[in-house]
Amino acid sequence: MAKALRVLIDGTPLLGDRTGIGRYTAALAEELASMQDDVDVRAVAFTLRGWRALRTVLPHEVVARGLPVSARLLRQSWLRFPFPPVEFLAGPTDVMHATNFVLPPTLRAGGVTTIHDLAFLDAPNELPPSDRRLPELVRQSAHRADVICTPTRAVASVVAERFEVSPDKIAVTPLGVDPAWFAARPPSVPLRSRLALPSEYLLFVGAGGPRKGLHTLLAAHESRPELPPLVLAGPGPSGVDERVRRTGYLNDVDLRSVVAGATALVLPSRDEGFGLPVLEALACNVPVVCSDVPALREVAGGHAVHVPVGDVEALAQALVDTVEAEPSPAAQAARRAHASEFTWRRTAEKTVAAYRRAAGQ
Repeated sequence: MAKALRVLIDGTPLLGDRTGIGRYTAALAEELASMQDDVDVRAVAFTLRGWRALRTVLPHEVVARGLPVSARLLRQSWLRFPFPPVEFLAGPTDVMHATNFVLPPTLRAGGVTTIHDLAFLDAPNELPPSDRRLPELVRQSAHRADVICTPTRAVASVVAERFEVSPDKIAVTPLGVDPAWFAARPPSVPLRSRLALPSEYLLFVGAGGPRKGLHTLLAAHESRPELPPLVLAGPGPSGVDERVRRTGYLNDVDLRSVVAGATALVLPSRDEGFGLPVLEALACNVPVVCSDVPALREVAGGHAVHVPVGDVEALAQALVDTVEAEPSPAAQAARRAHASEFTWRRTAEKTVAAYRRAAGQ
């Protein structure tokens, strides 16, 4: 049996409200912690403040480390030269896995970076001021890494082209669906009341940045008053504005119920790296309407309705058609069967294979 690899993962995405990358990091850490014959995993938070909270959100078997320096200063240093190496900050390791794009320099460890998407390359003006140099950092990380993980073949193709790296250097590690999604039930009366949810609603899940196409969705919804109310679930303030409800950030348990109770999930993104809400909706038998971009076509696998990016009329008509469609038991079974093919165990196994490749470089 091969020796267990010492793996250090970037646990910073686990702090604060969980975004898609946070959920990926959490699920991966859980699976890696159960694979002790393969990996000895530790986590580090690249943040001066609040890193101790990492201890409370990791599996018990995973040791957490913090750093005595701010992420901003580290990134500035890493852009100029490969110092300080991560081993100086967090101790010896066989592999460093950057779960959130930016791979620190290493002394001897193999480097693995996950690049979730490259939307920021074409819209750097949409990045917050703290991330304005992210394109440079990610390009540097792609060349520094021994192996690059991407969630879809679509992202792998773009990474190879835009960063001019060999496709052989890239490993596709699709995300997974937690088994709890397959048992999700619509919101209880107390939850429905607390979130001011109508009996029937369309649902958007995610942050409301320009990339997500929320302006297209709002325009399409407004153009068809016969559509059910629209619920927006994600970071930001909650509130009710005529036919649009904003729930704010939801924990995992509430989110599963809200998705399971939706008439349809809508994801009209301009660009996606994977589109986890699509799979999660399919897992709990909710129809999906999403934009026609490569990653969403790949992930949906023919079980969603796709519309051109930014086409308000096409999106509006697709929503009307989906709401009026008669439920099909065969389509429902096919949706769930497709979603069941995506497991976090498979994600972890493919990632461990990437670790072994990187450690052998």
